[in-house]
Amino acid sequence: MELVNQHVKGIMEECKLRARDAGLRFDDETLEYIVTNRDLIELSPKTMIPTLYDYWVHDVRVLSGKGMYEAYPSNPYETVINTRPAISFYNDNNPDWLNVMIFYHVLAHIDFFQNNLYYKNTWDVDLAGQALADKRLIAQLRSEKGRWVDYVIEFARGMDNLVGFHRELNRSLTRDQGHVPDRIDFYFDRFLQKIKSVPQHVYLKEIDRYNQCRKDHTDFLGIVVEQYPEFEENFQKEKQKNIPGKLDVMEYILKYSPFLRKEENEWMKSVIHIIRSTSLYFQPQIRTKTMNEGWASFWHAHLFLNDERIRGHETDFAKVNATVTAMPKVGLNPYALGLRLFEHIQEMEDKGRYSLGYFQLKDAHLRTKYDQTKNTGLDYIFSVRENMDDFSFINTFVDQEFVDRHHLFVAGKRFNPQRNTWQYYIKSRKMDEYKQMIIDTLYHPPDIRVVEGKTRNGVLYLDHRFENKPLKQDFIENTMIGIEFLWGGPVHLETSVPATVSQPGAPYINFWDPGAAGRPADSRKPPIQWKRVRFVMKDRKLHKQEL
Repeated sequence: MELVNQHVKGIMEECKLRARDAGLRFDDETLEYIVTNRDLIELSPKTMIPTLYDYWVHDVRVLSGKGMYEAYPSNPYETVINTRPAISFYNDNNPDWLNVMIFYHVLAHIDFFQNNLYYKNTWDVDLAGQALADKRLIAQLRSEKGRWVDYVIEFARGMDNLVGFHRELNRSLTRDQGHVPDRIDFYFDRFLQKIKSVPQHVYLKEIDRYNQCRKDHTDFLGIVVEQYPEFEENFQKEKQKNIPGKLDVMEYILKYSPFLRKEENEWMKSVIHIIRSTSLYFQPQIRTKTMNEGWASFWHAHLFLNDERIRGHETDFAKVNATVTAMPKVGLNPYALGLRLFEHIQEMEDKGRYSLGYFQLKDAHLRTKYDQTKNTGLDYIFSVRENMDDFSFINTFVDQEFVDRHHLFVAGKRFNPQRNTWQYYIKSRKMDEYKQMIIDTLYHPPDIRVVEGKTRNGVLYLDHRFENKPLKQDFIENTMIGIEFLWGGPVHLETSVPATVSQPGAPYINFWDPGAAGRPADSRKPPIQWKRVRFVMKDRKLHKQEL
């Protein structure tokens, strides 16, 4: 792996100028590396951070990625990391015209990272530097504590989807200026003077270094976390002191666990904090995948088609672009869906269709002819890019016009006993059902909270706020074993499980039944009824109690 040469860097800098002229906004400094196809395959399963802490699951993903590459050799195009400065990786065999297209794609990703409000908590963090510091700390703990470090990582990762991402984001967006110290203020006002108690000459030297870093446009906080790996953990503790609000499960365990309070177990808090911070950092990427990829695909096509460097490679571009942005009939391609939805939003706004007059029209023919030209579509999609995540993006803008225009539908699957095969069929072309199908594929972790009123006598009581999506039974036992270990006592989890009740006189369609097609139109599947249960983990034994 090495930095791109001056020729390729010159292409990137030219792409930056044109991207900025089109309205994209991003930091001046970026780093581009050249790697082989195989290395690029390895980077992606490693969660795209070369400096991420070592853990066996990462290695499994690398091996599975290599196995897939051996079976189906491919040409992965790029990987970009939301760091300061942004780091991106490219194949070593890309021709210049392809690099132009990929650079536009990457710059749009960087614009999304640095301007979408769901990423706000990542804007002041040096991910690469922090991850390297975390990796070194875990390596040091492994040399001292052995396999127990991996047990703590495993147990913490079992609940890393329960972090309070939206609460953290809300704290960041709504806090009053000065109510919570930023990292620079905390470093000089608290960390150096109260926590480290450094001599005056060291303190003054740090001030000089900070001023020099500002002058040289270098990352001062990156130097800080490399010198003091514990800095981020101390900052988060200080932030929690100053911000009232509910704690998520991992925060609560970190703060109140009797087991972690013991002096010999204090080191575990650092590991859990690393897992939680890493999860919070990647939450916005999980929650904006369709938007992010659609935004990047929108701009690589828009900018590349207007770039004279495409001359002679129009067919090549069309083939590559079609591979990336093809809309499948069954399944979901986030590149394709996001791209077409941004194009749809721009066109609708350009014609003034996001208006009361348009929505009041009932005549389909008049709707197709409606055009109150505004030409504000580009500004509008920039606003969408800034303020939404995948759920709000899809829930707001997928409409019947979009579904009809792209011939979208919800696919059903049924068994044909005559041919002994499964058949796919068009189940619905309605906007509501298509939208719900897409929403059901989005990342939506369970909402599990600590019930403080019932957490007593050494028992940690958790409540699953049920949203008609049951917890995966296969994961409950292992996750609760880990929570019991880190809490140091019994754990109770209240949730809902399905209790199917059949209703007489209402047969439901069974596609294994040859006569299913002849069922009455009012035939329906029996409704699912839910009952509350409590899972109890005590002494590594799981019990279920009905409530």
